[in-house]
Amino acid sequence: MFRRLATAALLSFAFAASSFAADTKPHRVAIQVNQNDPQVMNLALNNATNVLEYYRARNEDVEIDIVTYGPGLHMLRADTSPVQDRLKRLKEMAFPSKVQFSACNNTRQAMEKTEGKAISVVSDATIVPSGVVRIMELQEQGWSYVRP
Repeated sequence: MFRRLATAALLSFAFAASSFAADTKPHRVAIQVNQNDPQVMNLALNNATNVLEYYRARNEDVEIDIVTYGPGLHMLRADTSPVQDRLKRLKEMAFPSKVQFSACNNTRQAMEKTEGKAISVVSDATIVPSGVVRIMELQEQGWSYVRP
């Protein structure tokens, strides 16, 4: 009798825990950087690090997309980024969570035209058609939004 009660209690607990986990919303945040200011870039990276550490302590995954456009694209430019080392460290510490760095192609093309040369981004960055549109689409998908 005691075994049946103990087994039933364990099964109830396991079922409740799995249904609670299924009901939790995914943690996803888009962080905007649109200024060529190392302080703003570092603040964005600090925000991302703090979010990762918070959810890691709770044993939960989180997705972060740092979206750069306008003068903020310098954060992800291979030739001008003042935070390249921090970008690499953040990407490495994130696993198993996901961190993406999104670079606005509209801005990149404008900079290429102005500077008369090709602009490359850091290897961990992804080129997106438009930084502003990327933020809009992420918000439409339920992502939180932060602007440091």
